[in-house]
Amino acid sequence: LQVDLWQPSSPFHMVRGTVADVRVPRDTTRSLLPYLQQANIPYTILISDLQQAIENQTGGRSHRNRRSLSGYDYEVYHSLEEIEDWMHYLNRTYSDLVHMFSVGKSYEGRPLYVLKLGKRSRPYKKAVWIDCGIHAREWIGPAFCQWFVKEALQTYQTDPDMRRMLTQLYFYIMPVFNVDGYHFSWTNDRFWRKTRSKNMRFHCHGVDANRNWKVKWCDEGASLHPCDDTYCGPFPESEPEVKAVAHFLRKHRKQIKAYLSFHAYAQMLLYPYSYKYATIPNFNCVESAAYNAVNALQSAYGVRYRYGPASSTLYVSSGSSMDWAYKNGIPYAFAFELRDTGHFGFLLPETLIKPTCTETMLAVKNITLHLLKKCH
Repeated sequence: LQVDLWQPSSPFHMVRGTVADVRVPRDTTRSLLPYLQQANIPYTILISDLQQAIENQTGGRSHRNRRSLSGYDYEVYHSLEEIEDWMHYLNRTYSDLVHMFSVGKSYEGRPLYVLKLGKRSRPYKKAVWIDCGIHAREWIGPAFCQWFVKEALQTYQTDPDMRRMLTQLYFYIMPVFNVDGYHFSWTNDRFWRKTRSKNMRFHCHGVDANRNWKVKWCDEGASLHPCDDTYCGPFPESEPEVKAVAHFLRKHRKQIKAYLSFHAYAQMLLYPYSYKYATIPNFNCVESAAYNAVNALQSAYGVRYRYGPASSTLYVSSGSSMDWAYKNGIPYAFAFELRDTGHFGFLLPETLIKPTCTETMLAVKNITLHLLKKCH
């Protein structure tokens, strides 16, 4: 549970016995700590200067030589502009394996770019969809999408598994789903989550793009209030980003056999359902894929991921992209919650990008190879 003391409604949602992650304005800290001690509430200071931690990730970018795409640094976080320049560069440089296209435009008019990755070996191939950055503040997601593409292109010639994956499958990769929100998280509010659409009745912006899908829309785990982080929107697919991706997935539903969405943070690998406690029809195949994937992930650095149905492993939520994908005929639908479990939270340091992406890559390859085995 994350609580901002400058949002008066938040503290009332705290439940006795739960752990709350509280962001405190600097001038409030001295008065708050004695209160916590007096009330016998245990606390730990995780990040002593949050503003400085934010500036460490977003400021001082000139030394990274941001325009040198041939020397692109995958171990730092990149702005939307940098990521889009990188995508254009790959489209020009690796035309035999990469095709860049747009599935539509965002609320603020930005293109929604996707990379189609794979060898054009036959007219029809099965495909895997990968998206990152549905929630703007979860920067490790887009970092992983870029890492996946880098690994695929660099190891295609030398890794038999990667060659098999790119020969037998296409990968549709959307490095930044929520482009407006991601841009806003760089320029205005590092902890922004939602899209940036305007609400006519309230001064609040945005919709939770992972509560806006047409599957048990705005039921449990979603909010009808436009100012809430989990606002489901005025109607399903109200957000042009969600509508564009849903249209593409519907159009290619016979081809796409796996849907992978990358979030943070919790260290979990989740599968349907999110909106109810029930067992999916192909549970054995999906459970087996998840089990093997988290074991492969753990083999890199010993990091443990929990896995299971999202409703019982994380929490109940309605209108999610994963449930929608599964309900629309994509048999393997997963949502990753990447590092960590709360110490750094959304501010995962750049020094942890490489280990996080390295271990996650093992899990994704494992799921993909499992898919090729045609488990029924």
